[in-house]
Amino acid sequence: MSLFARRLRQAAASFAAAACVAAHAALPTVPSPVEAAAPAVGASSLLQAGFGMFTVLGLIFLCAWAARRFGLQRLGGGQSVKVVSSTMVGQRERVVVVEVGGTWLVLGVAAGRVNALHSLPAQVLPAAPPASAMPDARLAGAAGLFAQKLRDSLGLQRPHP
Repeated sequence: MSLFARRLRQAAASFAAAACVAAHAALPTVPSPVEAAAPAVGASSLLQAGFGMFTVLGLIFLCAWAARRFGLQRLGGGQSVKVVSSTMVGQRERVVVVEVGGTWLVLGVAAGRVNALHSLPAQVLPAAPPASAMPDARLAGAAGLFAQKLRDSLGLQRPHP
């Protein structure tokens, strides 16, 4: 038997096998193997997944709103331009002091506009004491009252200085 005849016979056998598989999949009278059915998804799991999705989306929008509202700076910002100070003067307007090189620029920033108000040489900012060093008198009184109530409820004695 020649090599050509052998190859022709192998090709015919593989073609017949492919035709049988195609007929098996296409004919409705030929039973096809039954696959295991996927488990049914209940209403509680759908509700749990939906609640989780809305919680994550809510947290994303809350973080974006807080970053925009409180003016959080981007990490790794440029070193040549630095925001020295910023204050709100209206609902959408603010005055910003920007340091560029050795110059401070006072800018008026509104919705869609930035106006240069003044420029002056850069100055050294005074070092402000930490906020914890200057407690608010109202908060200090409230904290002392809370501490006393907590000691009383726990039955502890007040520490002597």
